[in-house]
Amino acid sequence: MTTSVPQPATTAPLVKSRGVERIINGQFVMDGAGVRINRILTGPLQRRLDPFLMLDAFGSDKPGDYIAGFPEHPHRGFETITYMLAGRMRHRDSAGNEGLVTDGGVQWMTAGRGVIHSEMPEQNAGLMEGFQLWLNLPASDKMTAPWYRDIPLEEVPRLTTGDGVTVQVIAGRTHGIDGAVQRAHTEPLYLDLEIPAGVTFEQPLPAGHNAFVYVFRGEAVIDGKGVPETRMAILDNAAGADGVRIKAIAPTRLLVLAGRPLSEPIAQYGPFVMNTQAELHQAVEDFRAGRFA
Repeated sequence: MTTSVPQPATTAPLVKSRGVERIINGQFVMDGAGVRINRILTGPLQRRLDPFLMLDAFGSDKPGDYIAGFPEHPHRGFETITYMLAGRMRHRDSAGNEGLVTDGGVQWMTAGRGVIHSEMPEQNAGLMEGFQLWLNLPASDKMTAPWYRDIPLEEVPRLTTGDGVTVQVIAGRTHGIDGAVQRAHTEPLYLDLEIPAGVTFEQPLPAGHNAFVYVFRGEAVIDGKGVPETRMAILDNAAGADGVRIKAIAPTRLLVLAGRPLSEPIAQYGPFVMNTQAELHQAVEDFRAGRFA
């Protein structure tokens, strides 16, 4: 599935790029067993960036920062997508799934009606770096059976454009290439772009989708607005915009994410995301009673 030869652009040039509505700084927090992470997409942005609930970035070459990992903890009502840039993380869950994600790999888990899982580093030295994204489920799917897929690097579609942009297509579609995962309700787009200095990349986006960009190497410009390293740019939903045009100032690596909003109520209590407070109370009761998978 991996494509590394140059690919011609298969989409027409954009008529109008979305602009940057605002630039967001992440918040450094401690999670799991004391792992320091940069929480980029936080609770107050959930409605603006519906269907996305959270995005965490983690990265350190100091084992003391990550070795304790994320011991067993529950989830209900959404999906978690862990994308590893470097390092090895072991997944185990109460539905009987197990997998090891390594450099460039992805773990996609649907918590559905409830699952308990752990994510533990399988190294005691070297760089550990990656992202975890929380993607909401529609009300109709919140109590679906848990699901898990381990996607190694060689199964993540990849392309290189004629002007040297390398794209990892985790979800959605770009330049005629389908991503590793598709979702009918939220239609997520999840791209990892490496853009050479001075090069511009265009990505079509449906008008109704919410979208954002996170720059984790270098610096980009979107519709005249600079987006520095370790910053998230929330893209506007301007009338007539049919995508986003991104230019790299220096060699730049970034994530592009977009999705169709569910436009449903969001009720969250820690690792449980439902639509009503009553459903949250039931989730807590079910977890305490051992009724998760």
